[in-house]
Amino acid sequence: QVQLVESGGGLVQAGGSLKLSCATSSHTFSTSSMGWFRQAPGKERDFVAAVVWYDGSAYYADSAKGRFTIARDDAKNTGYLQMNSLKPEDTAVYYCAATFGGFAGLTKVEDYDYWGQGTQVTVSS
Repeated sequence: QVQLVESGGGLVQAGGSLKLSCATSSHTFSTSSMGWFRQAPGKERDFVAAVVWYDGSAYYADSAKGRFTIARDDAKNTGYLQMNSLKPEDTAVYYCAATFGGFAGLTKVEDYDYWGQGTQVTVSS
């Protein structure tokens, strides 16, 4: 069983930045693709960003392009989501997810096998 633990959420003013982390003890992290999703109250869980394991290719939702950056440190078994220029509409619970292997896309909830518990991000106006 792969466990993912997010951290780094919090309250920030509009225009500010946060860096989320997703740590795992899994030794298969280096061969796993990783994604970030978010879910606002009453809404579906939406794709934010993903990074493919074998070449580091990154994919972003339109809402994240130019503001968010996904990264991974395989030596630390940790993934990251750097969020800049935050907006009130970015307020949500953010989840990291992982799947062994994986190639292009990885933008759907069903593309992933393992999920973290989520971390709250609140952006005030």
